[in-house]
Amino acid sequence: MRYAAPMRIRLAWVLAIAAWAVAEEPKRLLSGFRFTEGPAADAQGNVYFTDIPNQRIHRVGLDGKLTTFRENSGRANGLMFNAGGELVACEGGNGRVVAISSDGKKLRVLADEYNGKRFNAPNDLVIDRKGGIYFTDPEFGRKIKKPQGTFAVYYIRAPGKVVRVVESLPRPNGIILSPDEKTLYVVPSGSAQVMAYAVEAPGKLGKGRAFFELLQPEGRKGTGGDGLTVDTKGNLYITSQLGVQVVSPAGKHLRTLAFPEKPANVTFGGKDRATLYVTARTSVYTLALKVRGHVFAPRPKK
Repeated sequence: MRYAAPMRIRLAWVLAIAAWAVAEEPKRLLSGFRFTEGPAADAQGNVYFTDIPNQRIHRVGLDGKLTTFRENSGRANGLMFNAGGELVACEGGNGRVVAISSDGKKLRVLADEYNGKRFNAPNDLVIDRKGGIYFTDPEFGRKIKKPQGTFAVYYIRAPGKVVRVVESLPRPNGIILSPDEKTLYVVPSGSAQVMAYAVEAPGKLGKGRAFFELLQPEGRKGTGGDGLTVDTKGNLYITSQLGVQVVSPAGKHLRTLAFPEKPANVTFGGKDRATLYVTARTSVYTLALKVRGHVFAPRPKK
């Protein structure tokens, strides 16, 4: 099913996507949700995503079939699979980061506090080759205001072993590593500037720098981004007010991919990791690209 958009928007899609994507416009794969977020692909390319207000984690298979992976998800947001095949989730409503078994039935808590205080509302995450987890901690959707006293980024070395690696960013949201894991990118929702940090060692970062300033809607300024992903060439795909802004590793804007609904998050999925899955408000969209997504925390070869 294709979304019937006005001609003006359809022309914008074609101009933005030409020579980059296989299709000329995105396909609305699924709809009818309240607020979709946190897409993540498993080892086979099946994509999992959250419907935050409905407290569910869904799975869409390679055949397009939708199933519910987990109910009562703790308002889970960001997701990513670890090397053991568990789905690691930021449970913003419960203020913790958890690992869920492949059947969705078992859960273990990886981190729920720092310095004796609960997290604000863990939002998004990325897993490095060592199995460590970087995650952002703003306070979206929580009634308890800022238990940590600041907005920050943390690193989980092992269950219960947490260090704070970045603090005082204006609502840190999306987070990803470069394919070589030498740079950590953080997208603040409270600022147009995407930040980059040199990774000196797992869980140890250098001083941050402004990597890229997001393009802004006409008549507005300072609007931030939400989620992001990265392809094998190191290009970033950042969801924003204008769509998915594609940025080179050198910080150059390459193009903006427009969608019928404002995108919240994005990942690569499908059998060959060459399909962009975009969670956008009530729907999930796909766009077949000519590039492939980078795979984090790959499972060890047998």
